[in-house]
Amino acid sequence: MELEMEGLKPAAVYVTSPTYHGICSNLSEISRMCHSQGIPLIVDEAHGAHLGFHSQFPCSALQQGADLVVQSTHKVLCSLQQSSMLHMSGNLVDRGRICRCLQTIQSTSPSYLLLASLDAARSHLSENPEGILEKALKIAVEAKDMIEKLPGVSVLGFQSFPKFPAIDPLRLTIGFEQLGLSGHDAYEILYKDHEIVGELVGTRCITFAFNLGSSREHVQRLVSGLKHIVSSPAFIQGDKRRKKHVDSAPFADIRTSLIPRDAFFKSKRKMSIENCIGEVCGELICPYPPGIPAMIPGETITERALNYLLDVRSKGAIIVGASDPQLSSIVVCNS
Repeated sequence: MELEMEGLKPAAVYVTSPTYHGICSNLSEISRMCHSQGIPLIVDEAHGAHLGFHSQFPCSALQQGADLVVQSTHKVLCSLQQSSMLHMSGNLVDRGRICRCLQTIQSTSPSYLLLASLDAARSHLSENPEGILEKALKIAVEAKDMIEKLPGVSVLGFQSFPKFPAIDPLRLTIGFEQLGLSGHDAYEILYKDHEIVGELVGTRCITFAFNLGSSREHVQRLVSGLKHIVSSPAFIQGDKRRKKHVDSAPFADIRTSLIPRDAFFKSKRKMSIENCIGEVCGELICPYPPGIPAMIPGETITERALNYLLDVRSKGAIIVGASDPQLSSIVVCNS
């Protein structure tokens, strides 16, 4: 509405669906609203290349009317790492312009190994998509049924997101707050003692992904590892160990003093973290996971953002982008 008052129109609407945890947006309604105004819908469907290929999966972004869809084929459909696809539909997006843009940014020496793996994944899935994905679906459902019965852990489901239309059944997110454990604490036990590798480790939970290579042996090992955690005397009295809750990012009080480009070229200095509140951040600080920047160049540093960064670092997150990963200091822009 604000753009209309200024005589402007959005170039496109960009949505991430599903999220890393498998939460899906109502893309049908979003695309309907966009198309009624002649605006294309772009969907980052990196974690949903398999959607729409099984009757019990949510519909894909293309099936719901998206105009441009980016998928990471390797995440579930098992092409080689870094291989992905760009899909187009409808007439709102100029195909010629997309091709010219791709020619501008793509290498003239593409990896034919990656391209071949994409074609192999496509060919494999086209033979019998429902049957191929059935095994992974059954294993995922069995795993959730068993884990939901374990005391002290929680499984992300519709009760947490009642307004969202669907959740990817091949994603399993397990919370450990009742045990007083962070996701990093739990993951260290699962990885070191049971050789279990998670898809995404967070401050409160771990997300696991099922794909075409998942087996019941993997599920049995995961359940066994979780049973070991919940039965450990050190965690049974978890309420006494629970750490103080710190607000999660993103924050509602973000204020930028410079656009990122101007901040990039600005002269800078290092400042101790105790004294940098109110200064203009000069570097991109991104805790992983989740891999989403908590502060970007040009943003005014707040106490709330610093507390969040220090909290996730104390729980095992890796700080990417910062010149000092331990966060004893931060690079700020000179005034």
